[in-house]
Amino acid sequence: MSNQPQYLTPEGLKTLEARLKELREVRRYQVAERLRQAMEEGGDLSENAEYEDAKNEQAFVEGEILRLETILSSAQIIEESTKKKDQVILGAHVTVIEEGSSEKEVYHLVGSAEANPMDGKISVESPLGKALMGAKVNQKVLVNAPEGQIKFVIKKID
Repeated sequence: MSNQPQYLTPEGLKTLEARLKELREVRRYQVAERLRQAMEEGGDLSENAEYEDAKNEQAFVEGEILRLETILSSAQIIEESTKKKDQVILGAHVTVIEEGSSEKEVYHLVGSAEANPMDGKISVESPLGKALMGAKVNQKVLVNAPEGQIKFVIKKID
C-alpha cells in the first residue's frame, strides 16, 4: 500500500478501529489457541488439516491487521460540511437517476478503504465516483462501465 492518504468518514474511522481491535484482541488469540490444540494432537503436522487451516487463518488475520494499521496510519478524516454543497465533493451524498430509469439512487462518496457498494458507499476512485466528482445538480455524467457508457443525472447533493 502506498503512502497516499486514506480518506475516511468519522464513521468509517470508528468501524476500522473497532475491526482492528477485534482482530488484535480476540481473533489473534483464537487462532493461537487453534494452533496450540492442533499441535497437541501430535502426529505429522504436515498431514494435520486443522493445523494447516489454523496457519492459513493466522496469516490472514496478521495480514488484515497490517492492512488496517497501514490505512489508519495515513487516515485523513472527511469532515461533514454543514453548508450547502453546490458540487460533488469527497464525503457528499449524491442522489442520481440513471438515464432511462425513474428510480433514484443515493451514493455516499468515500475513500477506497471505506467503500462498500452494497451499502451505497462508493470510492471516489471508482468509475462512478470519478464521474461524479465536481459535478453539479442537474448535470449529466457519463460513466464508463464494462457493458458500455451509462448516463446519470445528478438530482441532489447533500
